[in-house]
Amino acid sequence: MPLFIPLPILYSLRNCPYAMRARIGIHKAQLQIDLREVNLKQKPAEMIAASAKGTVPILVLDNEQPPPTVIDESLDVMLWALAKNDPDNLLHLLDRSALPKMLVLIRLFDDEFKTCLNAYKAAKRYREDNVTEYRLACEVYIQELESRLAATTAQQPFLMSAQESLADIALLPFIRQFAKVERQWYQQSPYPKVRQWLNYYLQSAMFTKVMAKHDLWLKMGE
Repeated sequence: MPLFIPLPILYSLRNCPYAMRARIGIHKAQLQIDLREVNLKQKPAEMIAASAKGTVPILVLDNEQPPPTVIDESLDVMLWALAKNDPDNLLHLLDRSALPKMLVLIRLFDDEFKTCLNAYKAAKRYREDNVTEYRLACEVYIQELESRLAATTAQQPFLMSAQESLADIALLPFIRQFAKVERQWYQQSPYPKVRQWLNYYLQSAMFTKVMAKHDLWLKMGE
């Protein structure tokens, strides 16, 4: 009888951008997981036991000896998945300088753009009079992406080159959020390459797959 090996468990939330990019990385790596959709207002005890930080994504790997290995940062989940299998060469392994450059760009958006984006979303949500000011702060980073995309003549340009990379799928969920804050303004904004890039993903079968709805996970017997 073959030995049963449980799948890695991913605690996730459908619209959380961090959980979203973890799911994208796992999908791109063509790995099977046990996806557990959770309600952060009623966090499962198993999720808290795995990671006290209590936010998604949390990836629990099965080890022969407890405790299991836990990865609870979205970028680390992506890197773990692509280290396992990277059929699209998203890590650009033939170019030793590529991954460090990707990580610099990702961290810039994680550390700086995300702060500006949160302020922009809050200003719009609460109908503050400084929405434009916060949007302009975000646009500094959007212009950086526009310039990168315009630098290649490929029909479908990507952020690092004419080839898709980790940076594209890591930034995707946050640019999607930016585009939704002021939809009408965004559609007329001076960033056609960013719109093309974002639409490429939003209209893809991959995005449909990773955004599929799942019932909330409940412990067996509940």
